[in-house]
Amino acid sequence: MQSAKSKCNLTEQENGFFDDSLEKDAYIWYEENWQHDDYEHLHQRAQLTFVKEGYQYFHINDKIYLVPQNHVIWVPSLQKHKITSEAETVKLMVSLFKNIPEDYFYSQIHVFPAPPVLKEMILYAKKWNKETAENDEQEAFMNALLISLPHFCDENNALQIPLPSDKRLLEVCQFINQNYQHNHSIEELAEIANLSTRSLQRIFKQETGISIKKYVQLIKILKSIELIDCNQFTLSEIAYKVGYKSLSAFTSSYQAIMNTKPKISKKNIF
Repeated sequence: MQSAKSKCNLTEQENGFFDDSLEKDAYIWYEENWQHDDYEHLHQRAQLTFVKEGYQYFHINDKIYLVPQNHVIWVPSLQKHKITSEAETVKLMVSLFKNIPEDYFYSQIHVFPAPPVLKEMILYAKKWNKETAENDEQEAFMNALLISLPHFCDENNALQIPLPSDKRLLEVCQFINQNYQHNHSIEELAEIANLSTRSLQRIFKQETGISIKKYVQLIKILKSIELIDCNQFTLSEIAYKVGYKSLSAFTSSYQAIMNTKPKISKKNIF
């Protein structure tokens, strides 16, 4: 979204709130090369984003959600968010829904891999890219996609990066993010926070819901996804760059987080 401008056929009204005058229930916006502007915003329509190539980070409340290639994120109506990415190219499709079923699922944020059926449905909807006129087929098709989402959702909570509110812990998180390629002891991290090791571990778990060790693992794997995306390194090189001593250790850790083995793939054309 761009300040005081229009994007995805939504126009900023005030204070980052984007609205539209379309009558149709679902609006499709496909981008070959998404341009990020790091702008926090919200809109009345709920949003389903499918990342075909590259990756995106969604910054929402006290968490950052990674949406890798072939994943989707569901963002409820009126949920403030901003989007960032260091990917060289991002190809994605945004579906914006006006009328949402009254179900708890749609009031929560969800990130999950798009199974083949959902992926094909999303790709088929590209035929209505940026169309503003009402269309009976589109309305029926997108409604079917919408009500099927809870059945497609196999959520990967590991793609959520928790952010603590305690400034001492934020300093530790920042240090880990900047030095993920090295393996630091809990004693070193505790010294940064000016806390005992026991206090650091206890407070960190209370604020984020995960251990320091798990947070470090998560950051390493998220950084590896960025390196895999750039297609410049082998998996062995990536393993060492993010601090693993062997490819097998990296593969095991990656699979534990992503539920699949890491692989270098050629860029596909949408």
